Amino acid sequence: MQHVCALADVPAGEGLRIGSVTPPIAVFRTEDGEVFALDDTCTHQDASLADGWVEDCWVECPLHASRFDLRTGAVDAPPAKLPVRAHRVEVRDGEVWVALSEAVAHLPPGVSYEAG
Repeated sequence: MQHVCALADVPAGEGLRIGSVTPPIAVFRTEDGEVFALDDTCTHQDASLADGWVEDCWVECPLHASRFDLRTGAVDAPPAKLPVRAHRVEVRDGEVWVALSEAVAHLPPGVSYEAG
């Protein structure tokens, strides 16, 4: 697992883009205090999910309103058709740690990232 941020950096009901990993991920904190991590890029078009709207255990893409399940990365509303990767999260002593998924990332057409 790797440390990605302090829990205090992620306000309840919002997401935080973590650009120090490739591809970038987003850490989300629900209003109920649950913490999740997904790949940050919507699979439909290059948009940061961290800029989306968090409601219950879902995040809505800020561009075209596709919704992704924070628990699994599954998509339930078009135009996105592919899920984003979900990553295992642990919060220890107020710090957020993430184990990055080894599954293949689904990126939108035209988007690629160089491994760092």
